[in-house]
Amino acid sequence: MKSIPVAVQMYTLREESEKDFAGTLKKVAELGFDGVEFAGYGGLSAAEVRTLLDELGLKAASSHVPLDELKTNLSQVIEFQKVIGSKYVVCPYLLPEQRSEEEYKALIAVLDKAGEACRREGITLCYHNHDFELERLSDGQMALEAILDHTQAENVKAEFDVYWLTKAGERPIDWIRRYSGRTPLVHLKDMTTDDEQFFAELGTGGVNLDEVLSAGEEANVEWWIVEQDMSRKTPLESIEISIKYLKTKLPYLVNQ
Repeated sequence: MKSIPVAVQMYTLREESEKDFAGTLKKVAELGFDGVEFAGYGGLSAAEVRTLLDELGLKAASSHVPLDELKTNLSQVIEFQKVIGSKYVVCPYLLPEQRSEEEYKALIAVLDKAGEACRREGITLCYHNHDFELERLSDGQMALEAILDHTQAENVKAEFDVYWLTKAGERPIDWIRRYSGRTPLVHLKDMTTDDEQFFAELGTGGVNLDEVLSAGEEANVEWWIVEQDMSRKTPLESIEISIKYLKTKLPYLVNQ
């Protein structure tokens, strides 16, 4: 089995990070994560972030960067990634007013252009889905299909979120296989099996995580990324349960 490293999306720990960014990263390292996916940098410079990561033995798996920043500040975003050692930058979310058919068409052009600029600098641009991109456009195609099928594969990759795909009635494994080789980042989440379909710690819900994890090597996944948008436990308790679950499924994690 290929040793695919595991990161945590720092949005999960947003409140902890706001109080103590460095201390929160230290706790992530102590739990056995290989890296982090950033959603902000605690007000630190790129050099300060890199120093902190190196001290803690963590890697920068990727960074979530708002779409507007990708449009207006891309060169600085790229330089920041280079310093912190991140090879991936992710468009994380679309606001409600950005989800019309016309806006999706404009987005495709923006992502292709930004992705090409990133690629020239050794950075890969990915698109992270929620459930709203699984809605159908006027031609019958899902918005997520349109984004991936109408951008150049070398310019734009996917960061599939298995919770949101499942919530939309899709099988995550189908998307990972369909876009095999174009899914370097995968968000691992679970979902409660009741009507609420709330975010759940890995292994405690109904998402078929086994088949997702088993497809990682064939699909050329580079990072598994744990995220829990909201939790009824403390976020640190939540990610500890999730990493312990992954250690039972991915034996190579135990000795890291």
